[in-house]
Amino acid sequence: MSCFSDFAVLSDEKFNSTMVVFSEKDRILIENLYELKGYGTKRLIKEFPTKCWKLRALNKLLTKLKDTGTTDRRPGSGRPRSARTASNINTVNDLVLSQEDAPRSHRTTRQIRRETGISQTSVMRIIHEDLQLKCLKRRRAQELTAANRLARLSRSKQLLLKFSPAEVDLIFFTDEKVFTVAPPVNPQNDKVYAPITVKKCDVTAERLPRTRSTFSKSVMVSLAVSKLGCTGLIFVEPSVKVNGAYYRDVLLQKEMLPAIRSVAGELFVFQQVSAPAHRARETVLLLGREIPRFIGPDLWPPNSPDLNPVVYKVWGVMQERVYKLPIKDIRELKQRVIKAWSAMQQCVIDKAIDEWRKRLRFCISAKGRHFEHKL
Repeated sequence: MSCFSDFAVLSDEKFNSTMVVFSEKDRILIENLYELKGYGTKRLIKEFPTKCWKLRALNKLLTKLKDTGTTDRRPGSGRPRSARTASNINTVNDLVLSQEDAPRSHRTTRQIRRETGISQTSVMRIIHEDLQLKCLKRRRAQELTAANRLARLSRSKQLLLKFSPAEVDLIFFTDEKVFTVAPPVNPQNDKVYAPITVKKCDVTAERLPRTRSTFSKSVMVSLAVSKLGCTGLIFVEPSVKVNGAYYRDVLLQKEMLPAIRSVAGELFVFQQVSAPAHRARETVLLLGREIPRFIGPDLWPPNSPDLNPVVYKVWGVMQERVYKLPIKDIRELKQRVIKAWSAMQQCVIDKAIDEWRKRLRFCISAKGRHFEHKL
């Protein structure tokens, strides 16, 4: 037992001595005391007990000082690089970056490991330390065709000219959204941890599967926001298909337009997105009769949630609050949505609307392409 204990103590001492790393200030101090005052290893340890210097490490450092006249590391010393060579760095550089005129042609670190045989750790070190690259998170966006980009560009210019900053305050921005009982999840971050000794097959069945109802119950809500004020939440009746007739007869004439008039009177501008029910001929004719000014489907940019304050701000804030905790049923879902909307501050909406003209300018400068990564 004593032999084993002695061996353990010696092993720990050897391990700790090899782990000592002298800072630059420590090296300068040791050099000066050795050369000017002749301090040896034992005297250095005695004079500086708080430094936790080890006898073996000091002996090695002083021997190097005697032999070379310095404690600095010699250029080229240490284990030679086997993976992070110039050739491998160039290879990783070609694979990790998209080629010119070929977006998304890059490889992931795992794909690079499989193609080159370089370990994933070395690939990551080459990317961050040798190539000095940083990781940018991709975000979801609607696909834009050439016609979409051209329409976004031309209509953004028209909207920017048509509505001055003062007139933007009169616009009521509208949209509909579906909230489901099952929350949206990011599978990339949905992980389960277990002790290292436990096999995956031994983990209980309730922990690993991420279950979701085939048809999750949901509610659809509609609203309108402006700097003049906002409407309340308008819930679409369950199992109702929002076609042109329902949108005109119920959502617009019975709910939304009366709510807007109660806030702003007749002095307002009405905006709607380019959904089929919105751009139906009867809907456009109705809005032309009922509202002196409205942004119709011939003026609103297509596929542009990034230009609607309700979409790029309001829904995101509400969704974060609604899904903060698990939801049991449809009744609780409706209560969460109502509570999230009642907690929405007007200053948040005002700030989002103030960004609208700025976003139009970014859309123009991007030639109708996606621009949110530039904000």
